[in-house]
Amino acid sequence: MQTKILEAKNVEIKFNLRGKTLTAVRNASLDLYKGETLAIVGESGSGKSVFTKSFVGMLDKNGWVSSGDILYDGKNLAGFKTEKEWLGIRGRKIAMVFQDPMTSLNPLKTVGEQIREVITWHRGTEKEQAKKEALEILKQVGISDAEKRYKQYPHEFSGGMRQRVVIATAIACHPDILICDEPTTALDVTIQAQILKLIKEIQKELDMTVIYITHDLGVVANVADRVAVMYAGQIVEYGMSNEIFKDAKHPYTKALLLSLPQLGTKGKELYSIKGTPPNLYKEIKGDAFAERNPDAMVIDSIIEPPFFKVSETHYAKTWLLHEKAARHAAAQSHNELKTINTTKFKENKEVLVSLKDVTVKFKLDGKEFKAVEDVSFDIYKGETFSLVGESGSGKTTIGRAIMKIHNASSGDILFKGKKINKKMSKEERNEYRQRVQMIFQDPMASLNERAKVDYIVSEGLFNFKLFKDEKDRRSKVDKVMGEVGLLKEFATRFPHEFSGGQRQRIGIARSLVMNPEFIIADEPISALDVSIRAQVLNLLNVLKDEKDLTYLFIAHDLSVVKFISDRIAVIYKGHIVELAESEELFANPLHPYTKSLLSAVPIPDPEIEKNKKLMVYDPAIHDYSTNKPVWMEIKDGHFVWGNSSEIEMYRKELENSEGAK
Repeated sequence: MQTKILEAKNVEIKFNLRGKTLTAVRNASLDLYKGETLAIVGESGSGKSVFTKSFVGMLDKNGWVSSGDILYDGKNLAGFKTEKEWLGIRGRKIAMVFQDPMTSLNPLKTVGEQIREVITWHRGTEKEQAKKEALEILKQVGISDAEKRYKQYPHEFSGGMRQRVVIATAIACHPDILICDEPTTALDVTIQAQILKLIKEIQKELDMTVIYITHDLGVVANVADRVAVMYAGQIVEYGMSNEIFKDAKHPYTKALLLSLPQLGTKGKELYSIKGTPPNLYKEIKGDAFAERNPDAMVIDSIIEPPFFKVSETHYAKTWLLHEKAARHAAAQSHNELKTINTTKFKENKEVLVSLKDVTVKFKLDGKEFKAVEDVSFDIYKGETFSLVGESGSGKTTIGRAIMKIHNASSGDILFKGKKINKKMSKEERNEYRQRVQMIFQDPMASLNERAKVDYIVSEGLFNFKLFKDEKDRRSKVDKVMGEVGLLKEFATRFPHEFSGGQRQRIGIARSLVMNPEFIIADEPISALDVSIRAQVLNLLNVLKDEKDLTYLFIAHDLSVVKFISDRIAVIYKGHIVELAESEELFANPLHPYTKSLLSAVPIPDPEIEKNKKLMVYDPAIHDYSTNKPVWMEIKDGHFVWGNSSEIEMYRKELENSEGAK
């Protein structure tokens, strides 16, 4: 029998914001068992982070647990009032790993000192002994050369290494419970897979209980024993991982699973959840998901459903499980997904953007290095050309060189046959920047914190005078905000008042309002919930068809690019190593780096995900000392980078693969 380690009963959490009261968590209950991994899943704003922050006393000064109990180790944490009470729990018994390692680490202290301080603070360990323990923990989380790394600062670490340091800090006191709040969202899929593996190993070694907070169902399939689904501040379904993935009962859970890009069909729109979550400032009657549920019954808008038992371990809060709803449940709608024309570019193959032997150099600490080297490719009018690779591969640098944010050191960048990496007049530059827009990766860095959303979205309209009058401007802003899933009333708010996903949508709206011809989308959905991700991908596809748009789509998630891309180029450390049409690349990946990226893509199936083998790419397998690599078209439209012996090996692999089909 499992031992219950924490019990949350009917927890309600409120916040005072701008003179109004918001109920962020509404009567949420949860049992946590020793040694298990529980995943809490839901959209931004569903309350999952707030709920778990209440377990460690990290609600901000405007928030409080207004009712309910959080029982742990014979204490009711919901009744804690002082920081002194929390210091006996936070870090020592229950620790938290946050989404962004840069905001979790002090940039002015070495990583070793930060871990050492945690050990000294919580356990009273002498400085020298604490340092020895900190070094051991750094080794435990897979950081080699720990003695050297101990003395370095956070900015000297990669994103994946910083996240390992955050995990090291969290486990320094061997807590009973480790809460991981979106621990891999900002990471490449290959690094993500390594971090998930690391947390599993540490959990087993230290006999910890782990809570994952995430919107990535592929991650959930990999790590979770049990899954709890949250919506509008409530847990609406919970069960064993297999039960949730194979036999979901709540319409919201079903909708989340249907929205996954991995389940999308090329040429068809992705399933997406229409509308937006309810306003938590207002009292919610009935089922909170009713307004977004196309199969909602009359009772859903009147009376809140109780939990219905599906099995001993599986419960769902939906009236569809009531015996009187059996006929309605059997007749649930299965709307036919619209077909989207994604093949226009194949009809004429008119080159819109062309890169020829482009190299981009930077200087760092007085040394010159090549971020991108001899890159060449064409982007056809009307296509989505995806550039895929890990952080530091040069994909964003290429996008910024096309935007004229970075200067190309050599080579040519052409737009509609005209060279753009040259000195331009003000008129030429304005015309080019109106035609070519960029959706940036980091919504916080690219949005003006002091401006309201209305102004941010209108910025391009003001700069290029693209509206007749104030009414026309407002109409354009309202339309584009609706298209990316933002409410009209959001126009009067500031960026800091939104979740990460909502801020990303503001950035997308700002680009789309310009009606450009060519959009460089730099990781535009990496911070978005799965349901919003589906809406945005559908929107990008529909706009591409309706407005004859062309995209350069930059990403590290191959599951997304498969659905949206016409062609995919894989880039590694400034070199493109493989390029092919989307279906061809997934069917016949040739370069080892492409294979490693594909092996790391999370699959929303617990049986497959927990048994898959991760391929780690080692560039040392290539010997280019005498036999130099070339860019070779190995099959019509399928290019790969390799020397003569590798090309021969790839040809045989391709023949065997196609012969087996």
